[in-house]
Amino acid sequence: MLSTLKNAWKVPELRKRLLFTLFMLAIFRLGNFIPVPGIDTSKLVKLTESGTLFSFYDMISGGAFSRFSIFAMGVVPYINASIIMQLLQIAVPSLEQLSKEGEEGRKKIQQYIRYSSVLFGIIQAFTTYAIITRANALENNSKLTLFLIIITLVTASTFLMWFGDKITEKGIGNGISLLIFVNIVSRFPSTIYGIAGLQKAETVNFVEVIIFLVLVLILFIAVVIMSLAERRIPVQYAGKAVGGKLYKGQSTHIPINVNGSAVIGIIFAISTMQFPATIGQFWPDSAFYKFITGSKYSFFRDGSWQYALMYFILTVFFTWFYTQVTFKPEEMAENMNKSSGFIPGIRPGEPTARYIEKVLDRISVIGGTFAGIIAVVPILVSTHSKFQGISFGGTGLIIIVGVALETIRQIESQLVVRHYQGFLK
Repeated sequence: MLSTLKNAWKVPELRKRLLFTLFMLAIFRLGNFIPVPGIDTSKLVKLTESGTLFSFYDMISGGAFSRFSIFAMGVVPYINASIIMQLLQIAVPSLEQLSKEGEEGRKKIQQYIRYSSVLFGIIQAFTTYAIITRANALENNSKLTLFLIIITLVTASTFLMWFGDKITEKGIGNGISLLIFVNIVSRFPSTIYGIAGLQKAETVNFVEVIIFLVLVLILFIAVVIMSLAERRIPVQYAGKAVGGKLYKGQSTHIPINVNGSAVIGIIFAISTMQFPATIGQFWPDSAFYKFITGSKYSFFRDGSWQYALMYFILTVFFTWFYTQVTFKPEEMAENMNKSSGFIPGIRPGEPTARYIEKVLDRISVIGGTFAGIIAVVPILVSTHSKFQGISFGGTGLIIIVGVALETIRQIESQLVVRHYQGFLK
């Protein structure tokens, strides 16, 4: 990776793109510290530490929610719109047809996502206002305050969407992904400071710190390996004559990433697990809230074995589910047949679709099981060890590795396009 970055720095155009990306990310981080006035952030810190869904939002916003800066919502509305639009392409025939119309169709879908993200932003901003009002974090609860908070959060979130597009267009990597990447990485210093504080207070000893760091390193290596792992379905294309020329047959493969749906699976699972507690905060004295947060029979009580088990099962299920709705074996088999391609040993048509579906089922279960382990282990460590309060979420780890690998791949492809001799050697 370091060698790739070094070689990219030697190419003037890539160096310009790298500098532009770094400059834009620096501006983005500065914006994370511009506060929205009239908010008691100490109440929000307690809210994010309570284990609700907002702790996840605070992680991917780089602490902007607990500080309640103008970027408190981050790019969450855009992410929600993207996921929902992707699912709608399966359910709505017109959107499915639009997705098959090449570049023009993708541009229209991207427009729909942008418009939807503004709508989701308004809904999320209003919900956020209701939550902070319930948490008594507002210094002045008036209609003007409501208007200022909603317009600030929605405008800032829309600005970040444009900001990410500019990074994608003129910089290196996917802009939206890099914004999330930088936010998660920005939490590392506070995590290290927290570990150092535990050791200084003699809550943990040096050996326990080393064991903790080794565990994190093992998880990191495992995520890297699984992010690079793929199942390759071999495909053979028959020779054919086109325009009087005879083209020989060729062998290739369809790569299916083992860990491709892991992040979505974990996000859906954590949203499902934290949703009852988040809603219950509106009625903290209700029997429902007391049951889900205090009963030993509740699956939604943080730190319990039932919570970890249900979290694991839901992660496996949602990873499998998302793989099923995004991959289309019938369409893959049909396109393969139109191109005179076939899987060796498998008849074209329906048998090929069934074979691909069988492979996808196995891959999604393996990927979901791994994602479940990565999601549950940090929870078990933080609740059943002396490192309580030290968060290193599995979702963040997978996002960091995935974005880093994708960015490096893009840099390498740019180097190959420019025939950079030092890289090709």
